[in-house]
Amino acid sequence: MVVNSHSVKTLTEFIIERQSDFKYSKGELTRLLSDISIAAKIVHREVNKAGLVDILGPAGTENIQGEVVQKLDNFANEQFIAALRAGGEVCAITSEENKEIINLALNGEEGGKYVVCMDPLDGSSNIDSNVSTGTIFAIYRRVSLSGEGKLEDMLQKGSQLVAAGYIIYGSSSMLVYTTGRGVNGFTLDPSIGEFCLSHPQMKIPKDGRIYSINQGYFVHFSDGVKKYIKYCQEEDETTNRPYSLRYIGSMVADIHRNMIKGGVFIYPTTSDSPSGKLRLLYECNPLAFIVEQAGGKASNGFERILDLQPEELHQRVPIFIGSTEMVEQAEAFMKQYSAETVS
Repeated sequence: MVVNSHSVKTLTEFIIERQSDFKYSKGELTRLLSDISIAAKIVHREVNKAGLVDILGPAGTENIQGEVVQKLDNFANEQFIAALRAGGEVCAITSEENKEIINLALNGEEGGKYVVCMDPLDGSSNIDSNVSTGTIFAIYRRVSLSGEGKLEDMLQKGSQLVAAGYIIYGSSSMLVYTTGRGVNGFTLDPSIGEFCLSHPQMKIPKDGRIYSINQGYFVHFSDGVKKYIKYCQEEDETTNRPYSLRYIGSMVADIHRNMIKGGVFIYPTTSDSPSGKLRLLYECNPLAFIVEQAGGKASNGFERILDLQPEELHQRVPIFIGSTEMVEQAEAFMKQYSAETVS
């Protein structure tokens, strides 16, 4: 549902209004979310003029994942780090683009009460093709007492998240977030430079007719995934099959579409990536938190994503996420045909 233009509410107004919903309501989380929105506006501006300036293409380096870093990856990473450092509410950051924890507390300072795990620009390799990209962020309260952020602050289960969100940079830019009290979406109005509430109390349909997976890797999937794909392709009027395959290659864009229309996004293990490809801390956990808050489900095929205990900063996991009935159907195929792959 999109709100009437006569009752515009900005993101800042909305966050302040809902501040009392959060048990640590002293204003730090409000300021932190505002800092993220400021960086998002800057990244939106650069993404939208990327074709006019020298910001397209590879930067000539690889990140910790061994992936080619795009110039916009570096730019987005720098903007979010700068915004969070300036805000002072965050003691440390884990980013897809950095091997180690980025500590923001300096010279024995107490440091902020939060840590942030982020993918600054998901789908950046699609920029040259003018395809939607996004930012994903996860916010935890630190568990260490003071000073620099520590590994234990980052390696918390997704069930401990206090807030998470994504920003999608597309035909319009949207910021979608949750603090565990439902999901709300805000569309950037370029004329006033503000994110405005456009999708209140977002709910993902319980079922859908869209499945999102890189089917080019079909021969490398486990039997459970192969069987589920075949199920999606079969004709059956009672279940409205066959389903439609829609795969953008930008996780934020695929998840956002399925949030609106219903569907399942799958990035499973393959013979080449036996642990999966997507990162638990800053891709799977925050998106799982959002989808669950919207009434959906997220698992690794066997267990709830938010219950997984992270063991390292850039840990990879498989993910099945989206409409509850579709995820549960995929899980049933995994348990029947791929149970032997559980470690």
